[in-house]
Amino acid sequence: MTVVSHDAEVVVAELVEEDRLPAALTDPAAVLAGALARPVLTQHTVLRPGELPTTERPAYTERDFYVSQETAEAIDQRSRPKNTERNRKSQWGMFENWCAEMGRVALPCTTATYIEYIASLIASDRYSPNSLRAHKSAVRSKQPEDAKPGTTVVTGLINEYAADWSKRNRVKKAPAIPDDKFRAMVASCDQRHPIGIRDRCVLLLGRGALNRRIELADLLCSDVDVDDDFVSLDIRFSKTDQEGEGETTDIPAEPDDVLMCPVDATRAWFNMLHRLGVRDGAFFRALTVAGTLQNRSTATERGDHVTGDAVNDWVRGRAFAARLPNWSKVTAHSLRRTGAQRIAEAGGDPTKQGRWKAGSVVVKKEYLDRAQSRAENPWLLVQEKRRTKTTDN
Repeated sequence: MTVVSHDAEVVVAELVEEDRLPAALTDPAAVLAGALARPVLTQHTVLRPGELPTTERPAYTERDFYVSQETAEAIDQRSRPKNTERNRKSQWGMFENWCAEMGRVALPCTTATYIEYIASLIASDRYSPNSLRAHKSAVRSKQPEDAKPGTTVVTGLINEYAADWSKRNRVKKAPAIPDDKFRAMVASCDQRHPIGIRDRCVLLLGRGALNRRIELADLLCSDVDVDDDFVSLDIRFSKTDQEGEGETTDIPAEPDDVLMCPVDATRAWFNMLHRLGVRDGAFFRALTVAGTLQNRSTATERGDHVTGDAVNDWVRGRAFAARLPNWSKVTAHSLRRTGAQRIAEAGGDPTKQGRWKAGSVVVKKEYLDRAQSRAENPWLLVQEKRRTKTTDN
């Protein structure tokens, strides 16, 4: 035992071996007891004028601070998409490595470190504004609740960068598909072959329900219901439905045009699935060139479900088969864009059909306002007067 004496204090220290720590540091109950012995007042205490802080503390036990093993596993496997979780881990790893190189503390980090890190990413000019915001969120979400860095300066830096970045990098959107070209894409689907039957169904459901590619890839057989008048899709989870409440979207039949009828296409694909021995599970399946089911035994993450990239490939393949001039730029999002554009041009609102949030700025700007602007284009009046004048003569 060593005792060091000073004029105003006495410090008592006990030297122990590292593998023989006192029980107070290894026993969870002792650690909790020590935590509960802290002062009642904390930085989160809020007192009204004249109010005294309480001197009584609830009689907490270990049970009040632990969750069950089942709950712990549920937290670890919470609903955040796997890609998002993977990205956050990668972004946090980048921050940790940067801090190590710079001699800075990563956890908990200071606001200055937070600012300097984001500033370094901006200076590299390798990241889009949205990617920077993702890095910003990933780093801050890892910090303790009571020690999160300030965001005001970082947000300002990203916003300034975004204004300049948008001038230099215009987002290339998937093009909408003209009606005659879309019909040619559908017509390219050989209805004597399983791949053609599947692709026709993908095209007509994707445009009819304004699906995102992952919504098509995630469909289950039980999510699809078809009758004489409509195909109904239960979208269990989407970009605007992170809680998984689900939403049903209906697509009407085209009784006067069998080739373009979603009901006919869906029934044909269901029939093909049954012939392939599929009664449940993933609705859209990966097929071999011969039209049989691909072996998915090594697809550990998606199982029988295809990826969104696969859906893109199917759609782009049909654009190529139909000899679209811009076939290489066509994606599954072209179906969503095409459907929304047609609805807006007809005077409708695609918001609910495409499962956008009510009052979506995207829908207003990209579809409703654009359709109205085109309908009111002054050159249309010039053309109408020219036609009228030609008719009178």
